[in-house]
Amino acid sequence: MAGGTLTSTEYIQHHLVNLTYGQLPAGYERDNGEILEASAWTMAHNAQEAADMGFMAIHVDTMFWSIFLGGLFLWLFKKVADGVTTGVPSGAQNFVEMIVDFVDENVKSIFHHKNVWIAPLGLTVFVWIFLQNLMDLVPVDWIPELAKAMGIHYMKVVPTTDVNATAGMALGVFLMILYYSIKAKGFRGFAAELTLQPLPPWFLPFNLFLEVVSLLSKPIALALRLFGNMYAGEMVFILISLLPFYLQWTMSVPWALFHILIITLQAFIFMILTVVYLAMAHDHH
Repeated sequence: MAGGTLTSTEYIQHHLVNLTYGQLPAGYERDNGEILEASAWTMAHNAQEAADMGFMAIHVDTMFWSIFLGGLFLWLFKKVADGVTTGVPSGAQNFVEMIVDFVDENVKSIFHHKNVWIAPLGLTVFVWIFLQNLMDLVPVDWIPELAKAMGIHYMKVVPTTDVNATAGMALGVFLMILYYSIKAKGFRGFAAELTLQPLPPWFLPFNLFLEVVSLLSKPIALALRLFGNMYAGEMVFILISLLPFYLQWTMSVPWALFHILIITLQAFIFMILTVVYLAMAHDHH
């Protein structure tokens, strides 16, 4: 629900800016007229300051909510695991077992090699991303307004609407692809896969180009697909919140119900592609 003296454009921009911590250079003039005598690490007061902090800046809200939700996932599943019973299971145990079985079945249908880490990785990726996506269903003003009352300028609560978060997760998957490709085939085998397949040796430069592009496209696709879908969903909720109050619930409830499908589907796709890419890394041509 939009409020205050912000225009529609300012309201949208405010909700799309992360709480950013970074370094501003000496001589920088801040929005309050203060001129820094020396470079300083500080919180950005506006979008321009956040942009001027450059690459080394940290999105504090993305870090906080992603770590908090990861901890929530670990705590919840650990609590259920500690209370597992062979008798009549509780609702929580039924729910967790359903998720574990669902992930395990999908992993077994895709990954046909021996690796005890793949199924737990798939479970972690699916639940963690689902919880991050689920934050998109929290009304867009609730947590930002609470943060504002505490003196915090910005607060984005959906980590997957930050391309830095999705790119970070995709980079982790990419590093595992490289690791398991070299572990399964050896460095020479992996190099041969990039240069000598499927065309003859004299076509090596073209093979290398095509295979490198294919390899790099995997983390890029993972990062941008998740980010794009969740960012678009967040934008719709922000635009709905600009409508008159009597239209907000009329529009937001149907969109939220539909968005539940997107939230789940995007977590599922990220998990499936992660397992598929790691299966391909283990494959010998």
